[in-house]
Amino acid sequence: MPLPLDPATHDALAERLRFYRDLGLTDLYRRPVEAHAIENVGAPGPSHLRTGETNSSAQVIPEIPSTQPNFFGEEPAIKKRTAISAPPQLAAVRVEDRVAALQLIRDDIGDCTRCALHTGRHSIVFADGSPTARLMFVGEGPGADEDAQGLPFVGRAGQLLNNMISAMGLKREEVYIANVVKCRPPGNRTPEPAEANTCSQFLFRQIDVVRPQVLVALGATAATYLLGARQPLAGLRGRVHAFRGMSLIVTYHPAFLLRDPRQKKEAWADLQLAMKELGLKAPKAGVGR
Repeated sequence: MPLPLDPATHDALAERLRFYRDLGLTDLYRRPVEAHAIENVGAPGPSHLRTGETNSSAQVIPEIPSTQPNFFGEEPAIKKRTAISAPPQLAAVRVEDRVAALQLIRDDIGDCTRCALHTGRHSIVFADGSPTARLMFVGEGPGADEDAQGLPFVGRAGQLLNNMISAMGLKREEVYIANVVKCRPPGNRTPEPAEANTCSQFLFRQIDVVRPQVLVALGATAATYLLGARQPLAGLRGRVHAFRGMSLIVTYHPAFLLRDPRQKKEAWADLQLAMKELGLKAPKAGVGR
């Protein structure tokens, strides 16, 4: 079970150094990025890197193969495909109104009892980070630490995500972090389609309010409910997907990387793709050096 995120300073630094070492990095550089007008925040990037737009009409949520464990180490049962319709995209929200707009979404969720997940939760885990972020991360759902603290990614996987964000030359408070479902599934299992379909409407509204330039889907579940793609993670990684006027990149969930650190270099390649979309310069020391 993940430990609460309260490490001593030297432990946190040691973990960050191990993360950089696994990536083969020795130093990090960030290129200054010119301010963008809010109207251009969601502008699409290079067209040759993109797949087709999705979520414009009814989608089919694919099965999650029982042969592949979810990112919390459990073997999920095969899920029946469930047709859903992504909500229409909201009009752009002014920067000064985004905090209030996000609060309205949280108020709408209320003390939610819309699906069975509410019966076992301690906290509704809404989101964390900046409402004006250019980069947003979407995970699967809260774990035990997140349920206890009411914030996403605060356990061991959260510490690794913090290191990934830092490796990009950013700070956690500069990005926005949310999950497909707001309540912890029992035993950290993969959310059922009915649960994810019920809750994802609020995620789409959050995305439309923040309107980041780049979204990063952390793991197969996030990629599934954002893109409706019937492909394994390997088929979705390594390219930029066009999504509601934004760029979406798929990578591994940090919990999976904790179990298989060998994939950190692959995840770093995905993050470098996100950095390119954001105009951030990759570290001088390349992967594998």
